[in-house]
Amino acid sequence: MSAFVTEGAVITCPMGAAPANLKVTSQSKVLCDGKPVATIQDASAANVGSFGMCSSLANPQVASATAAALGVLTPQSCTFSSAGSWIPEQTKVCADGKPCLTTGAQVFCTTGMQMCTIAGPSQTKVIS
Repeated sequence: MSAFVTEGAVITCPMGAAPANLKVTSQSKVLCDGKPVATIQDASAANVGSFGMCSSLANPQVASATAAALGVLTPQSCTFSSAGSWIPEQTKVCADGKPCLTTGAQVFCTTGMQMCTIAGPSQTKVIS
């Protein structure tokens, strides 16, 4: 069973050096464990933040620094940029008319050309 993703969820990028925490700004009425539930619209850099250092050669800053270092991979600061909204695993539950995120959701970063995923949903209780 998938868990709802809430404020503070841990997001990871395969090219990032550190996880980021999700900030929910799309809605504030639907709560889980006292925290706002994330929706597909919580996909901007203001929501996801930075993954520390980026190692993707698709990132122009990494490619340039690596070329300047004669081919030695040179990670650069992460600048997350989404290609749109989250791609939800399940869309049956909505908050303010927007599909809620569950643990299988992904978002594409156009800077590093990678899918970022939810490593920890921040939900602690599951009621069935």
